[in-house]
Amino acid sequence: MFGALLAFASAAFFGLNNATVRRGVLKSTVLQGMAITVPLGVPLFVACALFMGGFEAMAGWPVPTYLWMIAAGVIHFVVGRYGNYRATQALGATLSTPVQQLSILIALVLGFMFLGETVNAVNVLGIVLVIVGPMMLMRRKRAVTKAGSAKAFVPEYGPGLFWGAVCAFGYGTSPLFIALGIEAAGGDLADGVAGLLVSYVAATLVVAVLVLLAGGRSYMQGLDGGSRGWFLASALFVALSQLFRYLALAVAPVAVVVPIQRLSVVFRLIFNAMINREHEVFDAWVIASILLAVLGAVALAGDTAMLLGALGVGQDAIAVLSAPLV
Repeated sequence: MFGALLAFASAAFFGLNNATVRRGVLKSTVLQGMAITVPLGVPLFVACALFMGGFEAMAGWPVPTYLWMIAAGVIHFVVGRYGNYRATQALGATLSTPVQQLSILIALVLGFMFLGETVNAVNVLGIVLVIVGPMMLMRRKRAVTKAGSAKAFVPEYGPGLFWGAVCAFGYGTSPLFIALGIEAAGGDLADGVAGLLVSYVAATLVVAVLVLLAGGRSYMQGLDGGSRGWFLASALFVALSQLFRYLALAVAPVAVVVPIQRLSVVFRLIFNAMINREHEVFDAWVIASILLAVLGAVALAGDTAMLLGALGVGQDAIAVLSAPLV
């Protein structure tokens, strides 16, 4: 139960982070945003590690745990976040959502390949729903573009879909790395917050190199003042989201944490409707495609027996639908 509550809090803060990022990238570049949101997480997690025994936990880590956490930091906070920001910039926070839900499909494939996980009939339904969401948006490309043009926002589908796929890869891969790292360490709350600190430090070093290559201080001087405020808010919200995410993964199975985190899509809709209504496309079809993608993600990542039981499905049917297909 505690792990589920942590995952729910993570989802809420991630949705709020998405809305603030959307405002930030309207007038500034993605890398400028990352130069604020990634490094500012480090002091917060240093404090958390001091308070929760993270440094003591790290002292007893085996080398593989450090390597998994470093890999998780780079793949999630650099590759995944860059893809997320670019997709949000090109398509808006709402339109980019169904594409980014493909991350759960990637996580399933990796679990099947490296963790010996299986696929059942409900998982197959989830795969179909996750794929149908983006397809619905593409079939209504003209109508969505027209709706966006009325708000002086023209979605860029090519770059948006590409960077959405990059985001899905980064976000879909990192839970595997985190779980492997925490498992190697023994797995408790202290390991979770320590892992987050190591991941953020690794990502910060990579972002620092990228900013230096882009021009360093002169590059950052071009940051819009209004965007700076939105990025600072985003840095706080995403740091809290990731803190609750790592803690949830430390005390609850991935199959419980990941589906609950899919609720971030609902919070994304709510907060973007409140903050970015003039910069987003909202209509029934867009929302329907998002909800289909979310249902698919839950069908893919959730505990099949638990989900079917909650829906009142009989035990015989549960046994059939939960049976491994591959």
